[in-house]
Amino acid sequence: VAPLTSLTAGVIAGAVEATITYPTEYVKTQLQLQRKASNLAATASPSAAKPFTGPWDVVVRTVRARGFFGLYRGLSALVIGTATKAGVRFLVFDQIKAMLADKEGKVSAGRMVLAGLSAGVVEAIVAVTPTETIKTKLIHDQNQPNPRYKGLIHGTRMIVRESGIRGIYQGVTTVIARQGANSAVRLSAYGMIRERVLHLSKKDSIPWYTTFGIGAIAGIITVYTTMPLDVLKTKMQALDARERYKNSADCLVKVVKEEGVLALWKGATPRLGRLIFSGGIVFTVYEEVISVFRTLGL
Repeated sequence: VAPLTSLTAGVIAGAVEATITYPTEYVKTQLQLQRKASNLAATASPSAAKPFTGPWDVVVRTVRARGFFGLYRGLSALVIGTATKAGVRFLVFDQIKAMLADKEGKVSAGRMVLAGLSAGVVEAIVAVTPTETIKTKLIHDQNQPNPRYKGLIHGTRMIVRESGIRGIYQGVTTVIARQGANSAVRLSAYGMIRERVLHLSKKDSIPWYTTFGIGAIAGIITVYTTMPLDVLKTKMQALDARERYKNSADCLVKVVKEEGVLALWKGATPRLGRLIFSGGIVFTVYEEVISVFRTLGL
């Protein structure tokens, strides 16, 4: 796949996927932040201090308090970030996979994992860390008695003004670890399953619904193997992270000590919902866009 084609298809796929699945990302982040948000709001509002009982409770209370579009708070940052990171992810993955392929064009499982890991590290630095940090801070700010951020642009300006560029790269270590692991698992799982399906079908291509199913399976595998890194990433990007945690290792120790080991899988249900659909959507859209480009001779 040509670099520009891979990048463009990835950007389109990422934007579509983020827009459709964002509410599940919002719910997941709220569940991961709720303990701190509750403590910070306790002195101002008893209702705000009441912890969420689960994903559905987040949805009901958010819609009741802020309307349906309250579930889309922080969407702009994630759409921009997801479109960018998907473009970078597919570009890097396709190019490195091509470099690691043997003479017959085949890539071993180990090399496919390496290509996915490389793609994850690059996208974490280029796009994921700043956009995820901003998204997390926007959602966390919404939980405060007196929210300060009026939107994406205003919030970003305030974060940079108060903390510098470092403020939007908060938790970069955990993001690199999570994104590297995410892409290594997700892309390699998708690639290996797809190659197997193509081999069994003895065809050069597979229908979109099969691609969707393979992407969904890759998403399920990714959630349960990388969830602890996602939780640590969210904790490290919260508004009070610098006061609470010295570094990622300190964050891990405190989360386990204060909330228990299972807290490392907090928010897994909404994230599972998102990655099942996002995996299906992003790979399906990507493959279909590539197919269109090939038909047009691009």
